[in-house]
Amino acid sequence: MQGVRHCRPLFDDGVRLELSRTTTSPLAIDVEETTETRIQRLISENPVVIFSRLSCCMCHVMKHLLNSIGVHPTVIQLDDHEIPALPAAGDGDGSSMGDGAPAVFIGGERVGGPESLVALHLSGHLVTKLIEAGALGQDSSSQ
Repeated sequence: MQGVRHCRPLFDDGVRLELSRTTTSPLAIDVEETTETRIQRLISENPVVIFSRLSCCMCHVMKHLLNSIGVHPTVIQLDDHEIPALPAAGDGDGSSMGDGAPAVFIGGERVGGPESLVALHLSGHLVTKLIEAGALGQDSSSQ
């Protein structure tokens, strides 16, 4: 298991955690967990997740759009070797991997990258999807 050794702020108001070996931290991560399993767990545990590359400006745009609606997504930065482990669009079981990052998942479903997120918003379906995922209250449907 690993725990947080040090954290420092990032340019987009996020926090970068540096990990050290421990078994007592509440933020412990199982290092035996595969990348695919960890990604699937994060998708299932969070109503809105953005997977990004380090210093990805499009991730910031996606996060800003969601924040403007009232949603605060979980943002996970992946290393280049971890990105191929992201589930592909329309693949709920994780058997087919790919499609790259940045990618947003809402309610366990891959929405896609920034273009797909903006298209969903412009079509008027983003708020409904966020409400269905439990990321936004019912009274937010007028936004």
